[in-house]
Amino acid sequence: MTINFTESEERQALRRAVADLAGKYGHEYFTAKAKAGEKTDELWAEAGELGYLGVAVPEEYGGGGGGIGDLAAVCEELARAGCPLLLTVVSPAICATIISRFGTAEQKRRWLPGFADGTTKMAFAITESDAGSNSHKLATAVHRDGDEWVLGGGKSYISGVDEVEAVMVVARHVDATGQRLLPSLMIVPTTAPGFTYQHIPMEVLSPEKQFTCFFDDVRLPADALVGSEDAGLAQLFAGLNPERIMAASFATGMARRALDQASEYARTRTVWDTPIGAHQGIAHPLAQCAIQVELARLMTQKAAALYDAGEDRAAGEAANMAKYAAGEAVAGAVDQAIQVHGGNGLSSEYGLGAMLAASRLSRIAPVSREMILNFVAQHTLRLPRSY
Repeated sequence: MTINFTESEERQALRRAVADLAGKYGHEYFTAKAKAGEKTDELWAEAGELGYLGVAVPEEYGGGGGGIGDLAAVCEELARAGCPLLLTVVSPAICATIISRFGTAEQKRRWLPGFADGTTKMAFAITESDAGSNSHKLATAVHRDGDEWVLGGGKSYISGVDEVEAVMVVARHVDATGQRLLPSLMIVPTTAPGFTYQHIPMEVLSPEKQFTCFFDDVRLPADALVGSEDAGLAQLFAGLNPERIMAASFATGMARRALDQASEYARTRTVWDTPIGAHQGIAHPLAQCAIQVELARLMTQKAAALYDAGEDRAAGEAANMAKYAAGEAVAGAVDQAIQVHGGNGLSSEYGLGAMLAASRLSRIAPVSREMILNFVAQHTLRLPRSY
Protein backbone atom coordinates (compact mmCIF):
# COMPACT_ATOMS: atom_id res chain seq x y z
CA MET A 1 0.00 0.00 0.00
CA THR A 2 1.04 3.64 -0.47
CA ILE A 3 1.33 5.95 2.51
CA ASN A 4 1.39 9.67 1.80
CA PHE A 5 3.57 11.82 4.00
CA THR A 6 1.29 14.81 3.60
CA GLU A 7 -2.35 14.79 4.58
CA SER A 8 -5.10 15.30 2.04
CA GLU A 9 -6.67 18.73 1.62
CA GLU A 10 -9.87 17.32 3.10
CA ARG A 11 -8.15 16.21 6.30
CA GLN A 12 -6.27 19.48 6.61
CA ALA A 13 -9.58 21.32 6.24
CA LEU A 14 -11.07 19.04 8.90
CA ARG A 15 -8.22 19.92 11.25
CA ARG A 16 -8.77 23.65 10.72
CA ALA A 17 -12.50 23.33 11.29
CA VAL A 18 -12.07 21.36 14.52
CA ALA A 19 -9.42 23.79 15.73
CA ASP A 20 -11.81 26.69 15.11
CA LEU A 21 -14.57 24.94 17.05
CA ALA A 22 -12.35 23.97 19.97
CA GLY A 23 -10.87 27.46 20.04
CA LYS A 24 -14.31 28.84 20.88
CA TYR A 25 -14.19 26.82 24.10
CA GLY A 26 -10.50 26.46 24.95
CA HIS A 27 -8.50 25.42 27.97
CA GLU A 28 -10.30 27.78 30.33
CA TYR A 29 -13.67 26.22 29.52
CA PHE A 30 -12.30 22.69 29.88
CA THR A 31 -10.58 23.43 33.19
CA ALA A 32 -13.60 25.24 34.64
CA LYS A 33 -15.84 22.29 33.79
CA ALA A 34 -13.41 19.84 35.37
CA LYS A 35 -13.01 21.83 38.57
CA ALA A 36 -16.79 22.26 38.90
CA GLY A 37 -17.39 18.54 38.42
CA GLU A 38 -19.34 19.25 35.24
CA LYS A 39 -19.20 17.74 31.74
CA THR A 40 -18.16 19.27 28.44
CA ASP A 41 -21.62 18.59 27.02
CA GLU A 42 -21.77 21.77 24.94
CA LEU A 43 -18.51 21.05 23.12
CA TRP A 44 -19.38 17.39 22.58
CA ALA A 45 -22.85 18.23 21.25
CA GLU A 46 -21.56 20.86 18.84
CA ALA A 47 -18.75 18.60 17.61
CA GLY A 48 -21.33 15.88 17.01
CA GLU A 49 -23.78 18.19 15.29
CA LEU A 50 -21.05 19.38 12.93
CA GLY A 51 -20.17 15.77 12.08
CA TYR A 52 -16.69 15.74 13.59
CA LEU A 53 -17.33 12.86 16.01
CA GLY A 54 -18.83 10.74 13.25
CA VAL A 55 -16.21 11.22 10.55
CA ALA A 56 -15.30 7.50 10.64
CA VAL A 57 -18.88 6.17 10.77
CA PRO A 58 -20.14 4.78 7.42
CA GLU A 59 -22.15 7.27 5.36
CA GLU A 60 -25.21 5.01 5.25
CA TYR A 61 -25.59 5.54 9.01
CA GLY A 62 -25.15 9.30 8.87
CA GLY A 63 -21.38 9.45 9.29
CA GLY A 64 -18.63 10.94 7.20
CA GLY A 65 -17.46 7.65 5.72
CA GLY A 66 -13.82 8.40 6.55
CA GLY A 67 -11.24 6.38 8.42
CA ILE A 68 -9.61 6.25 11.81
CA GLY A 69 -7.03 8.73 10.58
CA ASP A 70 -9.76 11.35 10.21
CA LEU A 71 -11.10 10.71 13.69
CA ALA A 72 -7.55 10.81 15.08
CA ALA A 73 -7.13 14.25 13.51
CA VAL A 74 -10.26 15.42 15.34
CA CYS A 75 -8.94 14.06 18.63
CA GLU A 76 -5.53 15.68 18.15
CA GLU A 77 -6.89 19.13 17.32
CA LEU A 78 -9.26 19.10 20.30
CA ALA A 79 -6.33 18.26 22.57
CA ARG A 80 -4.11 20.93 21.02
CA ALA A 81 -6.79 23.52 21.72
CA GLY A 82 -6.84 22.55 25.40
CA CYS A 83 -9.96 20.37 25.23
CA PRO A 84 -8.67 16.78 25.29
CA LEU A 85 -11.91 14.76 25.25
CA LEU A 86 -11.03 11.29 26.50
CA LEU A 87 -14.30 9.77 25.31
CA THR A 88 -13.32 10.45 21.68
CA VAL A 89 -10.75 7.70 22.19
CA VAL A 90 -13.42 5.33 23.48
CA SER A 91 -16.91 5.94 22.11
CA PRO A 92 -16.52 6.79 18.39
CA ALA A 93 -13.15 5.05 18.03
CA ILE A 94 -13.36 1.72 19.85
CA CYS A 95 -17.08 1.08 20.24
CA ALA A 96 -18.32 2.49 16.94
CA THR A 97 -15.50 0.79 15.03
CA ILE A 98 -16.24 -2.63 16.54
CA ILE A 99 -19.97 -2.35 15.91
CA SER A 100 -19.35 -1.11 12.37
CA ARG A 101 -17.07 -4.07 11.62
CA PHE A 102 -18.74 -6.87 13.55
CA GLY A 103 -22.21 -5.80 14.63
CA THR A 104 -25.43 -7.25 13.29
CA ALA A 105 -27.56 -5.21 10.91
CA GLU A 106 -29.87 -4.34 13.79
CA GLN A 107 -26.98 -3.31 16.07
CA LYS A 108 -25.65 -1.02 13.36
CA ARG A 109 -29.08 0.58 12.88
CA ARG A 110 -29.48 0.92 16.63
CA TRP A 111 -26.11 2.46 17.50
CA LEU A 112 -24.21 3.92 14.55
CA PRO A 113 -26.47 6.93 13.81
CA GLY A 114 -26.03 8.07 17.41
CA PHE A 115 -22.26 7.70 17.17
CA ALA A 116 -22.39 9.67 13.92
CA ASP A 117 -24.10 12.74 15.39
CA GLY A 118 -22.70 12.49 18.90
CA THR A 119 -26.00 11.79 20.61
CA THR A 120 -24.76 8.35 21.69
CA LYS A 121 -21.85 7.77 24.04
CA MET A 122 -20.60 4.31 24.93
CA ALA A 123 -17.82 3.32 27.33
CA PHE A 124 -15.46 0.37 26.90
CA ALA A 125 -14.55 -1.99 29.74
CA ILE A 126 -11.65 -4.43 29.55
CA THR A 127 -9.29 -3.57 32.44
CA GLU A 128 -9.46 -5.66 35.61
CA SER A 129 -7.50 -5.15 38.82
CA ASP A 130 -6.20 -8.71 39.03
CA ALA A 131 -5.56 -9.19 35.31
CA GLY A 132 -3.55 -6.05 34.62
CA SER A 133 -2.24 -6.17 31.06
CA ASN A 134 -2.91 -9.91 30.76
CA SER A 135 -6.15 -10.12 28.80
CA HIS A 136 -5.95 -13.93 29.00
CA LYS A 137 -6.61 -13.71 32.74
CA LEU A 138 -9.89 -11.78 32.59
CA ALA A 139 -12.27 -12.96 35.30
CA THR A 140 -15.44 -11.22 34.15
CA ALA A 141 -17.55 -13.98 32.63
CA VAL A 142 -20.77 -14.45 30.71
CA HIS A 143 -22.88 -17.57 30.25
CA ARG A 144 -26.12 -18.56 28.56
CA ASP A 145 -29.34 -18.98 30.48
CA GLY A 146 -32.11 -19.79 28.04
CA ASP A 147 -32.48 -16.88 25.64
CA GLU A 148 -30.45 -14.54 27.83
CA TRP A 149 -26.86 -13.89 28.79
CA VAL A 150 -25.82 -13.56 32.42
CA LEU A 151 -22.80 -11.39 33.14
CA GLY A 152 -20.75 -11.41 36.35
CA GLY A 153 -17.52 -9.80 37.46
CA GLY A 154 -15.99 -6.35 37.59
CA LYS A 155 -13.80 -3.84 35.76
CA SER A 156 -11.50 -1.05 36.92
CA TYR A 157 -10.48 2.33 35.50
CA ILE A 158 -13.34 2.59 33.04
CA SER A 159 -13.74 6.07 31.57
CA GLY A 160 -16.94 8.08 31.46
CA VAL A 161 -19.42 5.52 32.79
CA ASP A 162 -21.48 8.28 34.39
CA GLU A 163 -22.18 9.99 31.05
CA VAL A 164 -22.79 7.08 28.66
CA GLU A 165 -25.82 5.10 27.63
CA ALA A 166 -24.10 1.72 27.61
CA VAL A 167 -20.77 0.01 28.20
CA MET A 168 -19.14 -2.47 25.84
CA VAL A 169 -17.77 -5.13 28.19
CA VAL A 170 -15.10 -7.72 27.42
CA ALA A 171 -16.07 -11.00 29.12
CA ARG A 172 -15.00 -14.62 28.84
CA HIS A 173 -17.62 -17.20 27.94
CA VAL A 174 -18.26 -20.00 30.37
CA ASP A 175 -19.77 -23.21 29.00
CA ALA A 176 -22.15 -25.62 30.74
CA THR A 177 -19.24 -27.44 32.40
CA GLY A 178 -17.82 -24.23 33.86
CA GLN A 179 -14.88 -24.08 31.47
CA ARG A 180 -13.74 -20.58 30.50
CA LEU A 181 -13.62 -20.05 26.75
CA LEU A 182 -12.58 -17.14 24.53
CA PRO A 183 -13.44 -13.52 25.36
CA SER A 184 -16.12 -11.63 23.49
CA LEU A 185 -17.97 -8.33 23.62
CA MET A 186 -21.28 -7.52 25.31
CA ILE A 187 -23.24 -4.25 25.21
CA VAL A 188 -24.51 -3.50 28.71
CA PRO A 189 -26.92 -0.59 29.33
CA THR A 190 -25.89 1.46 32.33
CA THR A 191 -29.46 1.10 33.64
CA ALA A 192 -29.34 -2.72 33.63
CA PRO A 193 -30.31 -4.27 36.99
CA GLY A 194 -27.23 -5.59 38.75
CA PHE A 195 -24.86 -3.10 37.09
CA THR A 196 -23.36 -0.59 39.52
CA TYR A 197 -20.29 1.61 39.40
CA GLN A 198 -18.14 3.62 41.80
CA HIS A 199 -16.07 6.72 41.11
CA ILE A 200 -12.27 6.46 41.44
CA PRO A 201 -10.82 9.83 42.56
CA MET A 202 -7.88 10.81 40.34
CA GLU A 203 -5.23 13.54 40.40
CA VAL A 204 -5.74 14.08 36.66
CA LEU A 205 -7.87 17.20 36.06
CA SER A 206 -10.56 16.11 33.62
CA PRO A 207 -14.35 16.33 33.29
CA GLU A 208 -14.29 12.65 32.29
CA LYS A 209 -14.08 10.46 35.37
CA GLN A 210 -12.79 6.95 36.08
CA PHE A 211 -14.90 4.18 37.60
CA THR A 212 -14.88 0.68 38.98
CA CYS A 213 -17.78 -1.33 37.53
CA PHE A 214 -19.59 -4.25 39.17
CA PHE A 215 -21.72 -6.80 37.31
CA ASP A 216 -23.85 -8.83 39.69
CA ASP A 217 -25.65 -11.43 37.53
CA VAL A 218 -26.62 -8.81 34.97
CA ARG A 219 -29.16 -10.30 32.55
CA LEU A 220 -28.84 -9.29 28.92
CA PRO A 221 -30.83 -10.12 25.79
CA ALA A 222 -29.37 -12.39 23.12
CA ASP A 223 -28.55 -9.43 20.87
CA ALA A 224 -26.26 -7.90 23.51
CA LEU A 225 -23.42 -9.95 21.98
CA VAL A 226 -21.39 -8.09 19.36
CA GLY A 227 -19.91 -10.33 16.70
CA SER A 228 -19.06 -13.95 17.32
CA GLU A 229 -18.84 -15.48 20.78
CA ASP A 230 -15.72 -17.42 19.77
CA ALA A 231 -13.91 -14.65 17.87
CA GLY A 232 -11.48 -14.15 20.72
CA LEU A 233 -8.72 -11.58 20.75
CA ALA A 234 -8.71 -10.96 16.99
CA GLN A 235 -12.09 -9.25 17.17
CA LEU A 236 -11.10 -7.42 20.34
CA PHE A 237 -7.98 -5.94 18.77
CA ALA A 238 -10.04 -4.59 15.88
CA GLY A 239 -11.09 -2.04 18.49
CA LEU A 240 -7.87 -1.78 20.47
CA ASN A 241 -5.71 -0.81 17.51
CA PRO A 242 -7.88 2.30 16.90
CA GLU A 243 -7.64 2.96 20.63
CA ARG A 244 -3.84 3.06 20.43
CA ILE A 245 -3.97 5.32 17.36
CA MET A 246 -6.38 7.68 19.08
CA ALA A 247 -4.37 7.64 22.30
CA ALA A 248 -1.29 8.63 20.30
CA SER A 249 -3.19 11.53 18.71
CA PHE A 250 -4.57 12.55 22.10
CA ALA A 251 -0.97 12.69 23.39
CA THR A 252 0.55 14.51 20.42
CA GLY A 253 -2.23 17.10 20.52
CA MET A 254 -1.44 17.75 24.18
CA ALA A 255 2.28 17.87 23.36
CA ARG A 256 1.74 20.41 20.60
CA ARG A 257 -0.21 22.61 22.99
CA ALA A 258 2.61 22.48 25.54
CA LEU A 259 5.19 23.36 22.88
CA ASP A 260 3.02 26.20 21.55
CA GLN A 261 2.87 27.70 25.03
CA ALA A 262 6.55 27.16 25.78
CA SER A 263 7.66 28.64 22.48
CA GLU A 264 5.47 31.72 22.90
CA TYR A 265 6.79 32.22 26.42
CA ALA A 266 10.41 31.79 25.28
CA ARG A 267 9.88 34.36 22.52
CA THR A 268 8.36 36.97 24.79
CA ARG A 269 9.95 36.42 28.21
CA THR A 270 12.93 38.76 28.39
CA VAL A 271 15.74 38.55 30.95
CA TRP A 272 18.72 40.93 30.75
CA ASP A 273 17.30 42.47 27.59
CA THR A 274 17.28 39.15 25.72
CA PRO A 275 14.35 36.76 25.04
CA ILE A 276 15.11 33.53 26.87
CA GLY A 277 14.43 31.59 23.66
CA ALA A 278 17.65 33.02 22.23
CA HIS A 279 19.62 30.84 24.63
CA GLN A 280 20.45 27.34 23.47
CA GLY A 281 19.79 26.00 26.95
CA ILE A 282 16.13 26.85 26.30
CA ALA A 283 15.97 26.50 22.52
CA HIS A 284 17.66 23.14 22.05
CA PRO A 285 15.52 21.12 24.50
CA LEU A 286 12.36 22.57 22.93
CA ALA A 287 13.67 21.73 19.46
CA GLN A 288 14.37 18.16 20.56
CA CYS A 289 10.82 17.87 21.90
CA ALA A 290 9.42 19.23 18.63
CA ILE A 291 11.32 16.57 16.69
CA GLN A 292 10.02 13.76 18.91
CA VAL A 293 6.45 15.01 18.58
CA GLU A 294 6.65 15.14 14.78
CA LEU A 295 8.15 11.65 14.64
CA ALA A 296 5.30 10.36 16.81
CA ARG A 297 2.73 12.08 14.58
CA LEU A 298 4.28 10.49 11.50
CA MET A 299 4.11 7.00 13.01
CA THR A 300 0.51 7.65 14.05
CA GLN A 301 -0.29 8.63 10.47
CA LYS A 302 1.28 5.38 9.24
CA ALA A 303 -0.67 3.30 11.76
CA ALA A 304 -3.95 4.94 10.76
CA ALA A 305 -3.27 4.43 7.06
CA LEU A 306 -2.49 0.74 7.60
CA TYR A 307 -5.61 0.24 9.70
CA ASP A 308 -7.85 2.00 7.20
CA ALA A 309 -6.36 -0.18 4.45
CA GLY A 310 -7.37 -3.32 6.34
CA GLU A 311 -3.80 -4.30 7.19
CA ASP A 312 -4.64 -5.26 10.77
CA ARG A 313 -1.41 -7.06 11.65
CA ALA A 314 0.87 -4.31 10.33
CA ALA A 315 -1.41 -1.69 11.87
CA GLY A 316 -1.06 -3.37 15.25
CA GLU A 317 2.71 -3.06 15.15
CA ALA A 318 2.60 0.56 13.96
CA ALA A 319 -0.16 1.53 16.42
CA ASN A 320 1.86 0.21 19.36
CA MET A 321 4.95 2.07 18.18
CA ALA A 322 2.93 5.26 17.68
CA LYS A 323 1.41 5.00 21.14
CA TYR A 324 4.86 4.48 22.70
CA ALA A 325 6.45 7.35 20.79
CA ALA A 326 3.57 9.73 21.56
CA GLY A 327 3.61 8.87 25.26
CA GLU A 328 7.31 9.61 25.51
CA ALA A 329 6.96 12.76 23.41
CA VAL A 330 4.14 14.31 25.44
CA ALA A 331 5.80 13.52 28.77
CA GLY A 332 8.98 15.20 27.57
CA ALA A 333 7.22 18.17 26.00
CA VAL A 334 5.09 19.03 29.01
CA ASP A 335 8.03 18.62 31.40
CA GLN A 336 10.18 20.91 29.26
CA ALA A 337 7.39 23.45 28.86
CA ILE A 338 7.10 23.68 32.64
CA GLN A 339 10.86 24.11 32.96
CA VAL A 340 10.86 26.93 30.39
CA HIS A 341 8.18 28.76 32.38
CA GLY A 342 10.08 28.44 35.66
CA GLY A 343 7.80 29.08 38.61
CA ASN A 344 5.03 30.10 36.23
CA GLY A 345 5.01 26.53 34.92
CA LEU A 346 3.14 25.35 37.98
CA SER A 347 0.82 28.33 38.33
CA SER A 348 -2.86 27.91 37.56
CA GLU A 349 -2.70 30.81 35.11
CA TYR A 350 -0.67 28.85 32.57
CA GLY A 351 -2.37 25.47 33.00
CA LEU A 352 0.76 23.40 32.47
CA GLY A 353 0.73 21.88 35.94
CA ALA A 354 -2.65 20.31 35.23
CA MET A 355 -1.18 18.78 32.08
CA LEU A 356 1.61 17.09 34.00
CA ALA A 357 -0.42 14.19 35.38
CA ALA A 358 -2.36 13.82 32.13
CA SER A 359 0.84 13.67 30.09
CA ARG A 360 2.35 11.11 32.44
CA LEU A 361 -0.75 8.96 32.06
CA SER A 362 0.05 8.62 28.36
CA ARG A 363 2.98 6.37 29.28
CA ILE A 364 0.66 4.05 31.22
CA ALA A 365 -2.72 3.87 29.50
CA PRO A 366 -4.34 2.37 27.55
CA VAL A 367 -1.31 0.09 27.36
CA SER A 368 1.92 0.60 29.29
CA ARG A 369 5.20 1.45 27.64
CA GLU A 370 6.69 -1.76 29.06
CA MET A 371 4.06 -3.95 27.35
CA ILE A 372 4.66 -2.14 24.07
CA LEU A 373 8.38 -2.80 24.39
CA ASN A 374 7.56 -6.45 25.05
CA PHE A 375 5.41 -6.49 21.90
CA VAL A 376 8.09 -4.90 19.72
CA ALA A 377 10.81 -7.16 21.10
CA GLN A 378 8.77 -10.28 20.42
CA HIS A 379 6.96 -9.45 17.16
CA THR A 380 9.26 -6.97 15.43
CA LEU A 381 12.66 -8.21 16.58
CA ARG A 382 11.53 -11.85 17.00
CA LEU A 383 13.23 -12.13 20.37
CA PRO A 384 12.20 -14.80 22.88
CA ARG A 385 9.10 -13.93 24.84
CA SER A 386 10.06 -12.51 28.24
CA TYR A 387 6.82 -13.13 30.16
